[in-house]
Amino acid sequence: MEIRVVNLEEKAKMITELHKYKLIAELNDYQFKLVRAKREFIWHSHPETDELFFVVEGRMQLAFRDKIFDLEKGELIVVPKGIEHKPICNEECTVMLIEPKGTLNTGNSGGHLTDTELEWI
Repeated sequence: MEIRVVNLEEKAKMITELHKYKLIAELNDYQFKLVRAKREFIWHSHPETDELFFVVEGRMQLAFRDKIFDLEKGELIVVPKGIEHKPICNEECTVMLIEPKGTLNTGNSGGHLTDTELEWI
């Protein structure tokens, strides 16, 4: 593995398309992914793992069945494994996710929004 410095703002500027997850780092069996988004996603959960959302640019909401959290640039939230959630990006934002290799963005829901073609940037 190559040792390198990763600048989140520089990597975010490299992403030109929406809703395509980009790999920026790995730590043991965990991947650090960036995605530029502007949509209301689907309800899903990850029965096998926790998931971290970190807002790099913009703002987003993370909905749970009983509460919605507003997240601003520089804030993060951890979703415990098995908890159903739905990311909501009403305006364009860039989010970093930290999760184990092989974790699907749609979790246990699957479907046409599943992104399996992750590209390194």
